[in-house]
Amino acid sequence: MTTSATLAAPPQVTAHQMQVARAIAPHLVDTPLAVQIRRLALWIGLSVIFVALCIGVDMTPATFAKGLSKLADFMANMFPPNAAGGEVRILQALAATFAMAVAGTFLGVLGALLLGLVGAKTFVANPALHFLIRRSFDVFRAIPALVWALILIVAFGLGPFGGVIALALTDIPRLAKLYAEAIENCDPRPQEGIRATGGQRRAAIRFGLLPEVLPVMASQSLYMLESNFRNAAILGIVGAGGIGFELEERIRIFAFDQVAWIVIAYVLCVMALDLVSEKIRSRLVHG
Repeated sequence: MTTSATLAAPPQVTAHQMQVARAIAPHLVDTPLAVQIRRLALWIGLSVIFVALCIGVDMTPATFAKGLSKLADFMANMFPPNAAGGEVRILQALAATFAMAVAGTFLGVLGALLLGLVGAKTFVANPALHFLIRRSFDVFRAIPALVWALILIVAFGLGPFGGVIALALTDIPRLAKLYAEAIENCDPRPQEGIRATGGQRRAAIRFGLLPEVLPVMASQSLYMLESNFRNAAILGIVGAGGIGFELEERIRIFAFDQVAWIVIAYVLCVMALDLVSEKIRSRLVHG
């Protein structure tokens, strides 16, 4: 027996069934002409807006073709990758980048712990005050790490210190918001049981709240560490040191084979960090 013979033929819709369906839900069977015109006008309008935006940013076929040809030349010059005897210096820069990420994440976690408690409804019950605190998180979350780095490098000079503080200032409002949401979503019954037996609020937080939210907070902090390791490379390009500085230096002198070596080494480090972090986060959340 063939496969086609085993498949049942689709049922045929009769004219009577179509009439019944049209009587029950005419808008689902026959689309009104006005609706069709509105949909067509919407698609035309969106297409016109998209074309106008492309023209505004000079995203034309000619520009695209010119960029592809340059990109092909760039990729050709990257192979074979070659460190040109700078393996030790590049590895030291990778270590400095990782140190920046760890230090920035650590400071961010410390600052976010207190703000996370303050930003949770369970600790600040006043709606107006809670609204102001959470909106202040949003204001500072809108400032990217690159902007903080540019400001702090002017203040503290070139080097990793400004990058560390930039990462910390970026992490604090983000982690504070995540911590506050984790605290708000936790089960209040353990804390209520401790308070009902005469325990102080500090004891309720220590034995009722922290065991429930710490695994979630640790998982979020590890994810932020992964993000900071990637961001630290970008901050190095603007003067914060680390692997970003090494990468920018070689791009400036058109040493694209060395650029390829650095990129491959950096990608391998990111993959290793992501893999280790993913396993740790899985154990923390799922046990």
